[in-house]
Amino acid sequence: MTEIKPHASHWGYFDAVVENGRVTGVRPFGPDPFPGSLIEAVPDVVHAPSRIDRPYIRRGWIEGRRRGHLRGGDPFVPVSWDEATRILAEETARIRAEHGATSIFGGSYGWSSAGRYHHAKTQLQRFLGLGGGFTSSVHAYSYAAAQALLPHVLGTNEVLLGRTTDWMAIARHARLMLCFGGLAAKNGMVASGGQGRHEYGPLMRQAAAAGVRLVNISPFRGDTEAELGAEWVSIRPGTDTALLLAMAHVLVSEGREDRGFLATHCTGWPQLRAYILGESDGQAKTPDWAAPITDIPVEVIRRLALDCAAQPTMLTAAWSLQRADYGEQPYWMLVALAAMLGAIGKPGQGVAFGYGSIGGMGVPRRELPAVSSPGIRNPAGLAIPVARVTELLERPGEVLEFNGQRITLPDIRMIWWAGGNPFHHHQDLPRLQRAWARAETIVVQEPWWTALARQADIVLPATTTLERNDIASSNRDRFVRAMHQAIPPQGQARNDTDMLADIADALGYRDRFTEQRDEGAWLRHLYGQWRVACGRLGFEAPEFERFWAEGHVEAPPVAPGEEYTQFADFRADPEGEPLNTPSGKVELFSETIASFGYDDCPGHPVWREPREWLGAPAAAEYPLHLLSFQPATRLHGQLDPGRVAAAGKIQGREPIHLSPEDAAARGLREGDIVRVFNARGACLGGVRIKEGMRPGVAAMATGAWYDPQVPGDPDALCVHGNPNVLTADVGTSRLGQGPSAQSCLVQVERWDGPLPPVTVHQPPPMVPA
Repeated sequence: MTEIKPHASHWGYFDAVVENGRVTGVRPFGPDPFPGSLIEAVPDVVHAPSRIDRPYIRRGWIEGRRRGHLRGGDPFVPVSWDEATRILAEETARIRAEHGATSIFGGSYGWSSAGRYHHAKTQLQRFLGLGGGFTSSVHAYSYAAAQALLPHVLGTNEVLLGRTTDWMAIARHARLMLCFGGLAAKNGMVASGGQGRHEYGPLMRQAAAAGVRLVNISPFRGDTEAELGAEWVSIRPGTDTALLLAMAHVLVSEGREDRGFLATHCTGWPQLRAYILGESDGQAKTPDWAAPITDIPVEVIRRLALDCAAQPTMLTAAWSLQRADYGEQPYWMLVALAAMLGAIGKPGQGVAFGYGSIGGMGVPRRELPAVSSPGIRNPAGLAIPVARVTELLERPGEVLEFNGQRITLPDIRMIWWAGGNPFHHHQDLPRLQRAWARAETIVVQEPWWTALARQADIVLPATTTLERNDIASSNRDRFVRAMHQAIPPQGQARNDTDMLADIADALGYRDRFTEQRDEGAWLRHLYGQWRVACGRLGFEAPEFERFWAEGHVEAPPVAPGEEYTQFADFRADPEGEPLNTPSGKVELFSETIASFGYDDCPGHPVWREPREWLGAPAAAEYPLHLLSFQPATRLHGQLDPGRVAAAGKIQGREPIHLSPEDAAARGLREGDIVRVFNARGACLGGVRIKEGMRPGVAAMATGAWYDPQVPGDPDALCVHGNPNVLTADVGTSRLGQGPSAQSCLVQVERWDGPLPPVTVHQPPPMVPA
């Protein structure tokens, strides 16, 4: 018997085809004219050999090898759910009693599920918060530096995350769009919470067809698709701020800055102008100064600046641009350049971030909320920047400076993770693994034997979305999708909510955690709240029963002529509609940031030579700048065991993209296996030669599951190709403390030895209880 079940994922809505209790195929969501291929991997991963079949405990933990023990190499012992629940309740109570609430790090972060009720991070943090508190994290690996910076400069992160100027407005009003980091079409296929229609690519193409000239400022021509006809400006990685400062110098020297807008809508222009002209530091930021830094000819820099001044211009940067040393600076300077052009708030113009980073950015939409689960106040009140996990573990009792705060780091004894994977997201994995050993107990809720699960002490098997009911929703999409349970839980897997409810019961607060609702009652409750909120905004959504039966709700599309431009009200009336900054204006110089006294992020945008770039002394030994990017074949590490990801690998290894010149200089051919290395670590990769890749630059996708050749050895070669064994774990600055993954130098050499097997997609060693 074949059943069709409506469902959803971050890579798109779909119908699951179910036969005899197994997902055997998928069908794209009917209203989606451009579905992606990633949904094809769903059956593979739901029934993958790497599924965790029951609870397990690391043998070394049982035998007392806890704090100070390097994990990853011990076998696991199967236990019953009753035993796992009892042990976790006792261990959580003990650690809280002996070391306090802040000694528990609720480290969950990431995409977990498109479902809004069974969202692992939300449920775990409710459980830990109701139990007395925990240490948490703030901001996101994707854009942490920008999250800290932009509220100081523009008073909001909407320009980064929210309802940005849409493609309809850009197509109608802009004639030039500078795209720092490009407009990668593959990234538009994924959206947090899912999407009913993949509209980003078609809208981008419509803008190009309408006459918007796109300029891809990137080390890789392929960061915009060929049919857009984008001009390529090949820039040396990490030097975008120098280019922007030089463009600003051209505007000032030619008298092309919008002095009226700078006077009425901005503060701090005199300080920034003095820096651009070299009056404050003795170095004018001219095109002649920037050309040898950026490796962009002087005449190209001048032309870009004057072209921006001559026509309606939109400025944007990919999120990846600020994941680098001093990553706050190019974003701040891009805002400053938009202000100098007087473009902020003009129809289809100004500045926004992330158009090429995720689906839904710039897609016209109405102002409607997303379905969401309730959070809980963390009574411990302590949070670190998300990318500083290793420092949290390494430096108990020391002070971490962050965005004007001085955070005393707690002594972490327990790490509890559900949703997300630090052994994917985090930098310098060998260093993280050593720091990981400082915890006494590490708990992981996970469907698969990922690198994170292998580094845990207590492993709890979680269901996938196909094994439960839920609702998919995103504030970047006009659809809400019913996610019907398609198959029974595999093995002894349980929903995160159910396993946490049982542990809460053992600790005495089940009813507060569940609010005495089961899954069905919660879904009706959350949908009902969303329906009421939509009604206040003029959209009447159907009753829950009709929604659940029909499988989705669709809000009306935005009509032609209803295009949206960010900051239009502020532009029209800066006094009556001020920004949420101290001055109410765009802060080109921030008194608040200046008061922090950070030399790595002073009061206005500056050029700071990256710690790791092709202009650094280390480039003599490691002459390739490695950029790590989001893959087209999976979402982060999700779907890595599936057929789509497997088809993109070379002899089972993650590809490394090299220019023809760099491959030839090393005697490498397409498909060769190479060792990619620096002083931090090494991994294997398969050579893929890319036309349009800047010489001196290499690129590797993130998300290949970390697979050290010797499990448990942080110095071991990753045989699978995870680039985060190579990236530096250093904060962007004391302001943002974001990840600096894009500032990374490496060398590449042919691998001539026997090819070690990739074993990470199979379960780790087990021993009987």
